[in-house]
Amino acid sequence: MIAASLAHQARPAWIEAAGLAALLLAPATLVLPAEAATSTIGRTWPIAEPDALSEIEGKVASLPPMTSRFGPRSDWTAMRSAALGVARRNAVRTVVPFYTLGDDIRLPDGRVLYPKGFTFNPLTYVRLPQRLIVVHAGEVGWALDEARPTDWILLASGSSPSPDPIALSQKVGRPIFILEDAVRQRLGLTVAPVIISQAGTKLVLDERAPAPVSRTAR
Repeated sequence: MIAASLAHQARPAWIEAAGLAALLLAPATLVLPAEAATSTIGRTWPIAEPDALSEIEGKVASLPPMTSRFGPRSDWTAMRSAALGVARRNAVRTVVPFYTLGDDIRLPDGRVLYPKGFTFNPLTYVRLPQRLIVVHAGEVGWALDEARPTDWILLASGSSPSPDPIALSQKVGRPIFILEDAVRQRLGLTVAPVIISQAGTKLVLDERAPAPVSRTAR
């Protein structure tokens, strides 16, 4: 699922943005000295319509908090991470994330292109553009030190309940995602911390031990 959703990202978004910014700013630098003063021709009127973003923000601010409707976030099933054991030794292993179709894939004329039950390796066709770093709550600080700008940090649960990933993201200033159970099964994860990267048509699972101490927990 993760590999398929990242299939269209050939390069990290910030590289694309930096390249686009360079293309836009370079010509502007050249033409700015040649620009003359501007003038207004014809009648003008102030914008009467309210700012759309301000309207949206005002509407959101007037709504009751989600906790009043659904209870505290700690009770939301959507916020619960999959459980992983603690890595007891350093180990590196590989996994092939085969995927089996749950339904027929049909052409517009109704003919079956790929039948239900067809199994394939998505990594044959796509490349994972970043690593996945899966940790328990106490290892988030280590993950922050280890992560590259494009890496994703995923939070697994352990013997004690995991903290609120939204609050944790706000605390450390970087998105922290939950480890979904479907992803745990798909990638063959059993312990954390583990760094997942792609090598050819396989995933490399680099399990680290002993578990590092988080700087956020000090």
